Parts: sequence; structure tokens; C-alpha cells
Amino acid sequence: MSASKRRKKKGRIIIFAIEIILLLAALAALFVWSKYQKLDRQQDMIGTEDIMNEDMDESVQEVVKGYTNIALFALDNRSNGSFSAGNSDVIMIASINNDTKEVRLVSVYRDTFLNVSGDGSFNFRKANYAYNKGGAEEAVRMLNRNLDLDIQDYVVVDFQAVTEAVDLLGGVEVEIDAAEAKWMDFYINETAQGTGNEAHSITQPGVYTLDGVQATSYCRIRYTVGNDFKRAQRQREVLSKMVEKAKKADILTINKIIDSVLDDISTNFTAGELISLASQMMNYELADTTGFPFKLTNADPGNKKGMVVVPCDLVTNVTALHKYLFNEYNYTPSNTVTSYSQAIVDETGKGLGDEEETGVEADRYTKSSQAAAENTDTAAEDTGTEAEAAGTQ
Repeated sequence: MSASKRRKKKGRIIIFAIEIILLLAALAALFVWSKYQKLDRQQDMIGTEDIMNEDMDESVQEVVKGYTNIALFALDNRSNGSFSAGNSDVIMIASINNDTKEVRLVSVYRDTFLNVSGDGSFNFRKANYAYNKGGAEEAVRMLNRNLDLDIQDYVVVDFQAVTEAVDLLGGVEVEIDAAEAKWMDFYINETAQGTGNEAHSITQPGVYTLDGVQATSYCRIRYTVGNDFKRAQRQREVLSKMVEKAKKADILTINKIIDSVLDDISTNFTAGELISLASQMMNYELADTTGFPFKLTNADPGNKKGMVVVPCDLVTNVTALHKYLFNEYNYTPSNTVTSYSQAIVDETGKGLGDEEETGVEADRYTKSSQAAAENTDTAAEDTGTEAEAAGTQ
């Protein structure tokens, strides 16, 4: 075969390979689009200037641009199946570092005393009230304005979505302590009734591979040491383990999960945004999870607002949040956050220096926390070895 014929043949092979790649890309896009049609797709929120603090420092805005921040809400909407209103039992922020693909997950405690007003006035209540007042858009606005964030996208799920996803992933392994075991059956029976699934009893402590109903029930327990703080930690634990199992699942399992849970999800993501996120899924790494506020106490501000979680104070906690999420050491709080912080002190009488222990240990099931735990264990072993050596001298 002449050199010119070989070049022509090689050229045809390259063109054919490119066509195959383009075809696969088109099929992938069509696949995501077909799933996207099942979503409860909401209109894009009003412009970012309406949901963010106009006085956010420019340097802060520049740092935050390097991250994709997504609000995650979970509703107990068993009574009406609607995503338009209801107190959000779960409020989380997923922050994706666009360069490293590391993800940090923060639970905002649902009883946190924040400004839930969307019109610039002061109306401090429990954070979960914002969703009930104005749906996902109002809840996102509440997070952005109280925490100096730029969240524009959200995902809302209900109990049914979590239950079905866990079942299709083959369950999640969790260690249940004695205090949790006392409450598991109560929540299992309630969750099973609400979702229409079978109830499988758990009455003893131990390590279990939880099915969907059990995992959802585990996430709902709040009457143990740590109360709602511990419950939020359980929610992060289950979500973290679901993510790890999903990353290892085959395409058929992922397809089943998508088909099963999309009817139980509401979002304002566009199809293009979902395709972009899905294409990077295997590169994401859940680096760490935590709860917010970091420094807090409980108080009853009166006016029938009930017992709330008070950040001590808001400026201090938001500063720590920006350091945690964005590695931002020179964060300057906006005047909005500063004014909210003082208003919380004025209304509750609680501020910097009034913080209390939550009774909850640090998360130990993510990459960062496991590494920290290993370092602590290694240091303890080294100290013990040194002590033993000293004792033999």
C-alpha cells in the first residue's frame, strides 16, 4: 500500500473515531435530557441582585466565584406532595471547588435564628420558616443574605426520594447506638406508613445495613443527646455514604435511581447545568462535612418563636464559614451580616462568649475527618510507645 493511501486510510479512521465520540456525546445529552423532562423544573430565580447582599465585599464575591454553591432542602410533604411550601426539615449547602472538585457539605441547623424576611426588613425566626414562607427562592435568599453567599441553584427532595434511592443503592451501613435504637422503631413505622413501604424493625444497637425506610428514619431521630445537632449529623452521614455508593454503582443502577426519584425532586437547574454536573460526578470528592453555626447556644426570644439556636455571634460564625468553605482568611462581612448579627444579640440577649457545647462529636466519615482521626490515633500510639519506652529505661 502506498504512503498516500495509508494516510487516507488513517484520516478516515480518525474521522470515524471523532464521529463515534460526537455520537456518544449526543446520546449522553439526550439521555440526561430525557430524564430532565421528569423533573419538577422551576423557573430560574429572580436576578442574583435580588437574592444576594448588594453590599457584599468585592473581594469576597471574587473568592466565591471559584465555587459552585448549591442549596439542598428536604421536606416532609407527605400530607400534600407539594414542593411549594412547608418547613424544611433539612437545610444544607453543598460547595464544590471548581478547580479541585472537592465538595464540602454544611448543615444549617433548621432552628437557627436568622432573618427570614425577603424585603430588607427584620423578621428573625427559625431558618426553616423561610421555605414555608416563600418556597425554595425565599429559603435561598435567606441563606445568601445571612451568610454572604451567592447560591443561585437548589435541589428539593422529600422522604420518598431518599427512601427509594437508598433501596436502589443496596442500603447504607450505619452503626446505631443504644439511644438511637430506642427511637428507631417509632420512626420506622411512621416513615413506612408515609412512604407506603414495608417496615423492618430495629430495636437493638449494632452495625446495620439500613434499607430506605430505616435510613430515612435514622435521619429523623432528634430525641437523643445532641438533639437537632446530632440529627443533622446523621443526615450528613447518610448522604455521604449514599454519594460513595453511587460513585461505585453501575450505569443500570444509576438509571434506576434517576427514573425512580426524579418525580420526588424539584430544582431550578437547567438541562445544560445538569449535564455539566453529571459529567464531572466521578471526579467529585466529599472532603468534609459540618454543622452551622459553629459557636451557638439556645434561647427563647419570646413572641411565640419558641426555643431557637442562636449563633454566637453571627459575624463570628459567618467568618468561620467562609474560612471552612472557601479557605478565605481575609473575609470581610457585609454591612448586612453585621447588622443582622447585632439584631440577633439585641433580640436574644446572646452573643459572643455565650456559646455552649452541642454534645456532638466531629464528623468522622469523610476524607478530611478520617485523615484527622488517623493522625490523632497515630499520635496517640506514638505517645504510648514513648511512654512504654520511658518506663523500661
